[in-house]
Amino acid sequence: MDIGAFVLGARFPGQGHGEALHRAVRAGEAAEAAGLSDVWLAEHHFIPYGSCPNAATLAGLLLGRTSRIGVGTAVSVLSSQHPVALGEQAALLHLASGGRFTLGVGRGGPWVDLEVFGTGLAAFEEGFPESLELLLRWLREPRVGAAGPRYRFREVDVVPRPDEALDGLGGPPVMVACTSPGSVKLAARQLLPMLLGMHCGDAEKAEAVALWRREALAAGHDPDRVAAAARRHVSAGVAQIEDDRRTAAEVLLKTLPELLRTSFESYVTVDGRPGPARDPYAYTELLCKLHAVGPPRLAADRLAATAERTGITRFALLVEGSGELSATERNVARLGEEVLPLLES
Repeated sequence: MDIGAFVLGARFPGQGHGEALHRAVRAGEAAEAAGLSDVWLAEHHFIPYGSCPNAATLAGLLLGRTSRIGVGTAVSVLSSQHPVALGEQAALLHLASGGRFTLGVGRGGPWVDLEVFGTGLAAFEEGFPESLELLLRWLREPRVGAAGPRYRFREVDVVPRPDEALDGLGGPPVMVACTSPGSVKLAARQLLPMLLGMHCGDAEKAEAVALWRREALAAGHDPDRVAAAARRHVSAGVAQIEDDRRTAAEVLLKTLPELLRTSFESYVTVDGRPGPARDPYAYTELLCKLHAVGPPRLAADRLAATAERTGITRFALLVEGSGELSATERNVARLGEEVLPLLES
């Protein structure tokens, strides 16, 4: 089982942007020290939920600050950036880090980001499949041109070549954030592993995994390759390790609802449709119920149960729910020192 840290770089009430980003970097460094397998970095624009506007850039910093741990984006939003520019970043990070980088991509939302960056609502509503295909071609072929509805350019050389020999590795691993049956089917057709969100319970994630497998096989992919790709699915969740369940839940219920409330209020849609409508306190309670929130034994049991029910054995766990640097570092350390051994025994 691979346990990784999921890092938002969230700006909790009363905090500055630099403070949030410093905590994010320290969480990644602490994850390596604690023996975790990966650190996953989120990307957001214009809202306090995350102060990192470019997960690939922050990944480059963390890859330079660490030596062993995998670093991935969860996710880089394709709807608001050019797939070739993102592909170049991914190739650079993959080669320069010796293969420690994973590129997670997602469709994003109908947010004002599309207006600010000039990609438009069509990039979100219709453009994701074309962008994903172009990105994958860039990571797999020596020369790439495009003649699609959104991207049209003459053939150019891919520099640097991400699939160059690197201790037997190909290009950087790519995964897709899946929040709907449509995105699950798209990922399956491309034989790309999924990142499934923390708002989903085990039953919903198991349904997504089953649909992905059916679609991948129906697309004609070799069963052995389907099984290998399925082993790379990642389940997002929350980890707050304390001596008892009540204390762990209180830590999150003290901080997360206000962060979520201010973030939900900050979302602006590009076309005036309503933004997120979740109740922040109820959502935090749901996260505490679903995930590794409590003492080490409870946390390990919940992770093991999710793995058994869904078949997913890789996790990206939000570790900065307290909003405090020292508490985040302590939480990561306990995850490595007290939870991991229970999962390995």
